[in-house]
Amino acid sequence: WFVYLLKCADNTLYCGITTDLIKRVRQHNGELVGGAKYTRVRQPCTLVYSETAENRSEAAKREYAIKKLTRPQKEQLISHGLGSLVDP
Repeated sequence: WFVYLLKCADNTLYCGITTDLIKRVRQHNGELVGGAKYTRVRQPCTLVYSETAENRSEAAKREYAIKKLTRPQKEQLISHGLGSLVDP
């Protein structure tokens, strides 16, 4: 599983989880069916961060923790790849 952050065209950040990172980014950008409603109107979206998780449960916990971060903390995570910034 992957936990990922996208930067959208309006400069917002979107966090999600998936088993197929490439496919999911393509979905968010409208190349494939299945993108999130949030990103549908904010294309293009660029993958700016990803990390792996052992299973869906761990990925969801990590996603929740990342979503609780402030924008500056998310930007720090992106720029430094600090997977340890947030405990799962």
